[in-house]
Amino acid sequence: MVSETHNLTKHWQVLDAAHHVHPFTDTAALNAEGVRVITKADGVYLWDSEGKKIIDGMSGLWCVQVGYGNEQLAEAGCEALRVLPYYNHFFKTTNPYTVELAAKLAGLLPDGHEHVLFANSGSEANDSALKLIRYYWNLRGRPEKKIHISRELAYHGVTFAAASLSGLTPLHPQWDLPLPGFAKVPAPYWFGARAAGYGDIDPEEFGLVIARRLEETILELGADRVASFSAEPIQGAGGLIFPPATYWPEVQRICAKYDVLLHADEVITGFGRTGEWFGCQTYAIHPDIITMAKGLSSGYQPISAVSLGARMAETILHANEELVHGYTYSGHPVASAVALKNLEVMEAQKLPARVNGAIGPYFQRRLGEALSEHPLVGEVRGHGLLAAVELVPAKPERRFFPEIGRVGTHCRNYCFASGLISRAIRDTMVLAPPLTVNEAEVEEMIAKLLDAIGRTAHDFARI
Repeated sequence: MVSETHNLTKHWQVLDAAHHVHPFTDTAALNAEGVRVITKADGVYLWDSEGKKIIDGMSGLWCVQVGYGNEQLAEAGCEALRVLPYYNHFFKTTNPYTVELAAKLAGLLPDGHEHVLFANSGSEANDSALKLIRYYWNLRGRPEKKIHISRELAYHGVTFAAASLSGLTPLHPQWDLPLPGFAKVPAPYWFGARAAGYGDIDPEEFGLVIARRLEETILELGADRVASFSAEPIQGAGGLIFPPATYWPEVQRICAKYDVLLHADEVITGFGRTGEWFGCQTYAIHPDIITMAKGLSSGYQPISAVSLGARMAETILHANEELVHGYTYSGHPVASAVALKNLEVMEAQKLPARVNGAIGPYFQRRLGEALSEHPLVGEVRGHGLLAAVELVPAKPERRFFPEIGRVGTHCRNYCFASGLISRAIRDTMVLAPPLTVNEAEVEEMIAKLLDAIGRTAHDFARI
């Protein structure tokens, strides 16, 4: 395929520049540079239209759990397209694929999460969760509970509500966001604690301090006005922030004390990424509502879901009135068929257990061995098949570069040039490879990242 299409690169670049608006992109700058055209994928590798082979250290966008080119998923989608290419779930109707998928999820989710609504993206799932949370409190006779608390550096999506819930401030100014009714608390980002004025605080103490900022905020706003606290078990697009062990138990205590619903955003951490099916299971979190997407279908089809915990399900599903919510493509039969097969493949290959007991520990150990002592690296942190490498100007002081993001972007460009996809979040290099990655492929990723960091260190030593 590549050999037949490489001469079309310029043609596709012209068409793209003329007609395609990219997400999260400076369009003018991209059009001047020329877009990269990906034409093929297999395993953990991609190929562009010029025939260049690239190892995908980010599983697409944190989502391709089973790797590219899985024939079982392709066949499941093809069969569904032939048999039932589309029908909706309105008008008292369902289909076998979606029913089986809902039942499969109920068996994998944390205890009490037996009821699932479907959507098409993480943003839609989180938007739906906020509506359901408000509906729950209305049904409970507590309509004043309308404020949603989330964390700084959190990413929950780009709809009006999900972007308002997000704590990445660049998401807000263009759209006059956040909307009213959203509040933020600090993230449990221990590496940044000194820069944030917490001094040389111990990680476990820091976890308690940051969790109690949630309590302070609830009291400032009034517990009778706070509807929910939304958080990723591990913050992903905010820079892979792994909470200290003390953080989540204290957060749960606080939410229970003030009757605040706990919403776990598992869009990134779900489906084996942490070595369990869900990040909630890794951190012993007991949420009232869970959102999921990405790894649900390994990115092969757009699909997301929201699961209701016991108390929310009991209230909402017995309201004796129409639930006025849903999408044209909620639980699309083809997407559901592919997602169901994806979960079956993950079970058959024991991918969560493999991440927990074999490839995850290897990945973490080798990253630490290869990168921890590099003078540009302030910290290597990770869990399962999630890893972050902080690039800093002063290693012992945990001090950040003055122009945040410049060094990370520079390093990311070297990664791309060498054939590695690694994401730069501020000045943190991030890896989240497919769960099928093997040891040799891990070594290839590490070698390319180490080379990119070395080149970056050389360049900035001369500036």
